[in-house]
Amino acid sequence: MDALVGSPQPARFTMPANVPRFTEIVARERSRLGNFIRGQVRDAAEAEDILQDVLLEFYAATDAIEQAGAWLFRVAKNRIIDRARKKKEEPLPAADEDGLSWLEEHLPDPAAGPDAAYARSMLLGSIQAALQTLPPEQRDVFVAHEIEGIPFADLSARWRVPQNTLLARKRYAVLALRAQLQAEYGDLIV
Repeated sequence: MDALVGSPQPARFTMPANVPRFTEIVARERSRLGNFIRGQVRDAAEAEDILQDVLLEFYAATDAIEQAGAWLFRVAKNRIIDRARKKKEEPLPAADEDGLSWLEEHLPDPAAGPDAAYARSMLLGSIQAALQTLPPEQRDVFVAHEIEGIPFADLSARWRVPQNTLLARKRYAVLALRAQLQAEYGDLIV
């Protein structure tokens, strides 16, 4: 008993006031977030650790966060980059064959309810219109990889274009689409 006197007490973790909000958001976003992390991290155990770290940080900050989905993905991406720097290992590129595509990462989940389904359909319509303004090379790569799900290696072999060229074209397409969508929807597009 005397050994416990003077020993520091562990820090107490206070429960956020809005536990139902936390539970609802985690139920809605956990699967997509987990898929995103697993698509970027080679080791399944590390991916699960990152997911748990992000959810714990979210739990502690739930009341202060307005756009929870965007916040969760941003924190997850930062954690992935931090771990990769520590290990001197590059994370897998976004939209790898096993990961989430740019579209899936940025579109609302239709299972989140009618508002999310409506927002998703509106965004898809805007994306379709914005695709028509892209140069054909960028549009073709974006559509083939994002919508049709064709891996870059297959596109490279089929079109006889280096993979890095295809990656650059897709990146320019994503940047252009993001700029157009942000002009239309503002901060709703990350």
